[in-house]
Amino acid sequence: MSIWNYVVTAHKPTNVTHSCVGNFTGPQEVNLIIAKCTRIEIHLLSPQGLQPMLDVPIYGRIATLELFRPHGESQDLLFIATERYKFCVLQWDAETAEVITRAMGDVSDRIGRPTDNGQIGIIDPDCRLIGLHLYDGLFKVIPFDNKGQLKEAFNIRLEELQVLDIKFLYGCPKPTIVVLYQDNKDARHVKTYEVALKDKDFIEGPWSQNNLDNGAELLIPVPPPLCGVLIIGEETIVYCSASAFKAIPIRPSITRAYGRVDADGSRYLLGDHNGLLHLLVITHEKEKVTGLKIELLGKTSVASSISYLDNAVVFVGSSYGDSQLIKLNLQPDAKGQGQVVTCSGAYKDGSLRIVRNGIGINEQASVELQGIKGMWSLRSATDDPYDTFLVVSFISETRILAMNLEDELEETEIEGFCSNIQTLFCHDAMYDQLVQVTSNGVRLVSSTTRELRNEWFAPAGYSINVATANATQVLLATGGGHLVYLEIGDGVLTEVKHAQLEYDISCLDINPIGAFGREIIPRSVLLCSFEGISYLLCALGDGHLLNFLLNTSNGELADRKKVSLGTQPITLRTFSSKNATHVFAASDRPTVIYSSNKKLLYSNVNLKEVSHMCLSILLLSLKGNMIAFLSVKKIFFVNSLAIAKEGELTIGTIDDIQKLHIRSIPLGEHARRICHQEQTCTFAICSLKYNQSSAEDCEMHFIRLLDDQTFEFISTYPLDQFECGCSILSCSFSDDNNVYYCVGTAYVMPEENEPTKGRILVFAVEDGKLQLIAEKETKGAVYSLNAFNGKLLAAINQKIQLYKWMLREDGSRELQSECGHHGHILALYHEEGAIEERARDYNANWMSAVEILDDDIYLGAENNFNLFTVRKNSEGATDEERGRLEVVGEYHLGEFVNRFRHGSLVMRLPDSDVGQIPTVIFGTVNGVIGVIASLPHEQYVFLEKLQTNLRKVIKGVGGLSHEQWRSFYNEKKTVDARNFLDGDLIESFLDLSRNRMEEISKAMNIPVEELMKRVEELTRLH
Repeated sequence: MSIWNYVVTAHKPTNVTHSCVGNFTGPQEVNLIIAKCTRIEIHLLSPQGLQPMLDVPIYGRIATLELFRPHGESQDLLFIATERYKFCVLQWDAETAEVITRAMGDVSDRIGRPTDNGQIGIIDPDCRLIGLHLYDGLFKVIPFDNKGQLKEAFNIRLEELQVLDIKFLYGCPKPTIVVLYQDNKDARHVKTYEVALKDKDFIEGPWSQNNLDNGAELLIPVPPPLCGVLIIGEETIVYCSASAFKAIPIRPSITRAYGRVDADGSRYLLGDHNGLLHLLVITHEKEKVTGLKIELLGKTSVASSISYLDNAVVFVGSSYGDSQLIKLNLQPDAKGQGQVVTCSGAYKDGSLRIVRNGIGINEQASVELQGIKGMWSLRSATDDPYDTFLVVSFISETRILAMNLEDELEETEIEGFCSNIQTLFCHDAMYDQLVQVTSNGVRLVSSTTRELRNEWFAPAGYSINVATANATQVLLATGGGHLVYLEIGDGVLTEVKHAQLEYDISCLDINPIGAFGREIIPRSVLLCSFEGISYLLCALGDGHLLNFLLNTSNGELADRKKVSLGTQPITLRTFSSKNATHVFAASDRPTVIYSSNKKLLYSNVNLKEVSHMCLSILLLSLKGNMIAFLSVKKIFFVNSLAIAKEGELTIGTIDDIQKLHIRSIPLGEHARRICHQEQTCTFAICSLKYNQSSAEDCEMHFIRLLDDQTFEFISTYPLDQFECGCSILSCSFSDDNNVYYCVGTAYVMPEENEPTKGRILVFAVEDGKLQLIAEKETKGAVYSLNAFNGKLLAAINQKIQLYKWMLREDGSRELQSECGHHGHILALYHEEGAIEERARDYNANWMSAVEILDDDIYLGAENNFNLFTVRKNSEGATDEERGRLEVVGEYHLGEFVNRFRHGSLVMRLPDSDVGQIPTVIFGTVNGVIGVIASLPHEQYVFLEKLQTNLRKVIKGVGGLSHEQWRSFYNEKKTVDARNFLDGDLIESFLDLSRNRMEEISKAMNIPVEELMKRVEELTRLH
């Protein structure tokens, strides 16, 4: 890999950090606006549900998202503030259906200590000012003028240093804030202040309240007529105003999010840390508050934001699980949305996610049918838009399914078809006819009367082995290499030509585009045209596929290419989706072949049931049919596929071609580490379960073994009390052929700052069970494990320890310490019996993930959301130079990376330009899956120039600067990004309008087509 890296998102963030509801896109339109850390999505509430209107990146991590309506405006504006102290006000432009920037600015201060409890951004209900709490002891005010425009910001000193929450109160003649804070004795209080805009200062407010619940951390301002504020604690909820004080006790819980139900503020939804949703009601007589009531509604994902939409429909945004749209009082209905398996979510919403780049088939119905040999769909008239019949062929019979008037699929008969024999091929023919080929002959049947119109018999002593047909021609082969060509007329079958070939024929195709080496026997051939180019595809019995360019004028084949799609024989069939032709290759790894930018691409189909069985021959396209099996209720769908697997027939709709598909396996507990062991076909995970049944919340930690096909738990090893799993590895040792799972643990004692004790556990999988083979106590937490030259390398607190696998006299085995090294390390060297330091990075960073790109280049991610690369200077003249790791690349990703892994999300084709580019995948806390690709220098230079030109043409939402957003940023320094490119920006070139593309093409002095080709090539990295 190289120092010139291209960073691109393969899967957008899913962590919902904020949401709000209002009239943003029109005075009468209700919108749900969702923030996912670095993106915003705008949805419209319609009778059909939520309709997405816009999904745009924000060049910053969103800290505040609020809708507000200045005087004189007919619809809401959106205020966004970012963690790097930029803000903007956005307005919807109905004509262009885009957001436009009304105002923008920078609210950072030269001095000031950033708040520990996160930024707070609030807007006065009467739109007199925006308030921000960004630094301890300061409250920043951005006033509005009487036209609703923002004026210059100023700071007011705030006595309270440990602020937990600030809100504006409703119904106050002067703008008034209420502050929840903690004093230096850890007691919590509430104070109010009036903001005097003229004097730029605070005046003591109308009331205050001392000594609240120790867990009080959330304020909810109540709108008129009641006014006042709700203070949500861990054990009590208090309503407070100048004239009233009401409190109720609650079950101990930490409220994470709230949503107001009624405009008058008498009912609120509260979401807690366990995913429980409560309804809080303020009881009142006219404007006098008489009390509070709380009731449990049910369980949801753990909420990070709650937005009440309308008619008892609520959006629950979640950081730990899937966000949901729920209907109150009804069952919740989740709106969730190479193979990588991720540990995702947290607490009770923990899950495993299986990420595959490929095409999903969403199963709509399936029925058990053993021994399917072939399937075809037929139409009842030549010009019908949809298919009517589904012909299913078995070894000794043929059955026909058809749509009845209730739109259900039921068995029927076509009288002219021979049903007591296996069908070899079926096709629609001209003049409302159907063709059936069996081993005895060819039958021509009317599709309207279903009667036999003509028949052609195989010559005596020969039977037909393979056949193919189109609307006007039939091509068939009998034993002995005989090839027969028939033409179809109105009620007539005419034999036109007979040829004798020197070999037996194994497969045929006569798709209407034109006309036809020997390695392994071909099992399926197909002529097809993609994007105006004709191809011959030839599938072999060992899972390889050959493709040739076909010259339609003279039948010559050129440009032979070979790819491996699996290990079993392949059957090829065409189908269409979204008006484009694609080919389905049915095998043990079903694949869709399609063309993009005049190149053939291969995308796997994620039929999870396709186990090691070969897909029996089958597939077809039922366009627009309503299909249901006898027992299944009516289902309507378009672009459907019917697929036969071992013993069942499945009908389903097909996803968009080529995108990431994510399957979720809910665990009900928090998975922290995962590891795959190919030899035993298992995954092992370290997980923890929160036990909420007891009075004390306690954690239980486990090592669990899962089947790598079904993802079911097959074995569990409980860890000790206070012990948690920190690392897991599958490896083997020198002089031992077995594979083992090694698990590193730590005993996390409440009184210790850093663990002083841990264990390394070595497990073998025997008969699907975890067997403990050896254990070794350590003097600290085993944060990381790695296989190293047939030994085990462990990172224990600040030390690195190497263990060898020793055979005891009694035949059992143990881990024995060999050597170690202290200190914070980046590059080490091992000689027999010793580990010595070779080089280090002298910059202090709090690292969250590291990966070795190659011998000399290392990639790091740290807690300020930056990426950087360092290089070992092996050629240095002095020891000091050789011992220093030089920073060669810096970039602000804006995401907290938890894991890097070498690998790729897509099939790497050796003949493609991107096939040679090494990639690393990363996963982040917000649910982003991204790819870092190391580019050759000349490609990097070209793309850097393209990125610079794109920055001039594509302007950031809210006027935020792309260059500033991607600059490396921590407490000590901000420097421009270098040796990293933003793939998301570069690939957005493909979404530009033609004239903007031409603008860039002119600046680059490269034709638009060439630019498109080069950028599309990059999109294939993910």
